[in-house]
Amino acid sequence: MPELPEVEVSRLGLLPLVGQRLISFVARREGLRLPFPPNLDDRLGGLELSEIRRCGKYMLFHWPKAKGWLILHLGMSGSLRLVLSPFPEPLRHDHVDFVFPGVILRFRDPRRFGLIAWQAGDDPIKHPLLAKLGMEPLSPEFTPEWLIRLAAGRKTPIKSLIMNANFLVGVGNIYAAESLYKAGISPFREARKVKEEELAALANAIGVTLNEAIAAGGSSLRDYVHSDGGAGSFQLQCAVYGREGLPCVNCGTEILRAPLAGRASFYCPACQS
Repeated sequence: MPELPEVEVSRLGLLPLVGQRLISFVARREGLRLPFPPNLDDRLGGLELSEIRRCGKYMLFHWPKAKGWLILHLGMSGSLRLVLSPFPEPLRHDHVDFVFPGVILRFRDPRRFGLIAWQAGDDPIKHPLLAKLGMEPLSPEFTPEWLIRLAAGRKTPIKSLIMNANFLVGVGNIYAAESLYKAGISPFREARKVKEEELAALANAIGVTLNEAIAAGGSSLRDYVHSDGGAGSFQLQCAVYGREGLPCVNCGTEILRAPLAGRASFYCPACQS
């Protein structure tokens, strides 16, 4: 699933659309995970896109004259691609086109777990999909002190805690594994047993890891591609994720893989305690 870095890279690639007028919204099915909002073509056609934001793993497109925001989630396998004129015919899983002058923003989603929703008004965060999301890890509000308060008294494994979107959004399996490795913390340790100085190191590691992933264009493991069709390369930089059986880049100990809450956890048993 595209996580925070992949969504942010996608958002940055779409910024040339800001200030452009939408010619038409073309949907080739009635919806994906949810039905598409009704009459989007009539509602948005001819209007200027003024802003593209990100909230966790959601992208938010603002059309002020339509008095609202279009909310888009890539789901498990979705990608957004800018297609230049002359426009190629859509492929089987190209479900939606946003047609702008000389360019189409094409939403491809083979597994159809993505979504498009609408929130009227000036504040998109009021939408039920966004209202209960946790802390944004790249925001100034995400601090060591915040993470220390969150972990206090919790018996859940620290990796499960930082991957819980009700608390912290966008830290997927790759980024949790790499952040915990940087901080020297076992993914299985109970959050309440992680020392304050270790939690401070983890908060810093999460920010560093996410920014490194954005700089690398995200991670392309399955379907994710950039808006220009290129692939991310962060997966090639991983110290532990996907490296089961290989030597740790720091100490040479064999990287292990074990299940945790239904997900594979990769770690160095020597460097992470």
